[in-house]
This record gives sequence, C-alpha cells and structure tokens, in this order.
Amino acid sequence: MVLATGNLGKVREISQLIGDVVELIPYEGALPEETGTTYAENAYIKAKAAFDKYHLPSLADDSGLEVDFLGGQPGIHSNRFLGLKSDQEKYMRILELLEGVPWQKRTARFRCLVCYVDRTGAAHYFEGVAEGYIATEPAGEGGFGYDPVFYYPPLQKTFAQLPAQVKNQISHRSQAFLKFKEYYLSTIESMRTPRRGGEDKHE
Repeated sequence: MVLATGNLGKVREISQLIGDVVELIPYEGALPEETGTTYAENAYIKAKAAFDKYHLPSLADDSGLEVDFLGGQPGIHSNRFLGLKSDQEKYMRILELLEGVPWQKRTARFRCLVCYVDRTGAAHYFEGVAEGYIATEPAGEGGFGYDPVFYYPPLQKTFAQLPAQVKNQISHRSQAFLKFKEYYLSTIESMRTPRRGGEDKHE
C-alpha cells in the first residue's frame, strides 16, 4: 500500500500506527499541489495520484490546526501558513497572533482526514479530531509541525512533550488512521486474493 506523503514525521508516525497490518511503500517524487478547499479533497488528490502512479491501494491524509480565535485558521493552509517554511516559523507566528489573548479564548483543535483509495479506485474517508488550546510558549522536543504549541488538557502537556507511544493513542492522526485500520481489517478477506500453499501478503 502506497503512503502518499513526503513528510518524514508523518511517515514515522503512521508506520507506528498501522505498519503491523500493511506494508507501506513510500511515494517517490513530487506530489501534486493541494488545490482542494477541504481536508478531504486534498487527501484525495494525493491518494489518487499515488494510486494512478503505482496501481496499488493508496493512503494519504490532510490535517490542520484550527484556532478558534483566528476563525479556524490556519486550517487547510496549515502546511503553507502565510508562506512560512519551517515548523518553528509557523508556530511562532501563531503565538504572535494570539499574544495577550486569554486562555479561555485560545481553544483550538487538530483535525485529520485520511483518504484510502482501494484496489477498485473507490475512496474511503476517516476523520480524527483532538481538542486543546494554544499554549503561551512552545514546549517539548517531540512530534513535528505545531505540536510544541498545542496543549492537550487531559494530559496537561503539549503534543511535543508526549512520548510517541502516548501521542499515538490520542492524536487526531492516530484516531483517523486507527479508524482506517479497523475498517481495513474488517474487509481484508474481500480485499485480498487467496493463494494456495502460502501466506497472503498485504501491500
């Protein structure tokens, strides 16, 4: 199964989540531009490109940080927020925009939408959401993206402060990919071709 992303942080995180049930093949080369107006459209653009290139079932996700005080921004533009390139530049800009904003108005969420294009070319979608707040300063060395400034109240830490195995139990991305995993396992018998005298291999 092809994983349509060039983000190494995502590759590592997703492999930890579903690598035990599918063999993930990284997409090589540049992915098409994300021109969709929703997470679902952007995820489909990438998954369909991988399906067309490799002729294999494909997975892609699109995710974003939605800050309520900013009207839901950066949202689907999280990866390209204000033309900034590095993760640090982007999350520091968020902190600047929320400077002086009281805690109760710093509510935010991470949203992830996974698109799975199966062997027939049909698309299936799975969503995960993690609710939290924008911290007043970055904290933690783990994760990637906006993790250092996303404070998760139940654990009283930012996502970047959480061990990977803990984050993988509660993050928006883990929720979405584990929903995919549950779906995939429930339909695997109809998605594979039995081979006599050997084990089936899922790609």
